[in-house]
Amino acid sequence: MADTRHVAAHEQAHEKAQRHDPVYDRLHATQEFQELKRRYVGFVVPATIAFLAWYLLYVVMSNWAHDFMSQQVVGHINVALVFGVLQFVTTFLIAWLYGRHMADKVDPLARQLEAEYAKEVGR
Repeated sequence: MADTRHVAAHEQAHEKAQRHDPVYDRLHATQEFQELKRRYVGFVVPATIAFLAWYLLYVVMSNWAHDFMSQQVVGHINVALVFGVLQFVTTFLIAWLYGRHMADKVDPLARQLEAEYAKEVGR
């Protein structure tokens, strides 16, 4: 029974989301919403480009710079292994920076817009 109610509530929410929402349209046109998008895209696009360039450098170097990538750094650890480990480090660093950026720069503005939306629709 609870599952049926959950499915019905989900379907109602989906139908409501498909309808035109003038409050959302008004908020979407505000400077605050444009700033929200600018802050999000301002981090995500450069971070994505930088990481893809870094990853492609690793792939290119692995394919066409065998001598360099196979140079020993310490013991049996070569440049390729260091590059590979740094890929993981970079991934975690970007995830941490993304979380910090969102929490500091984007989330406060998003909460403000969400509060305005909730006020206007009567929640």
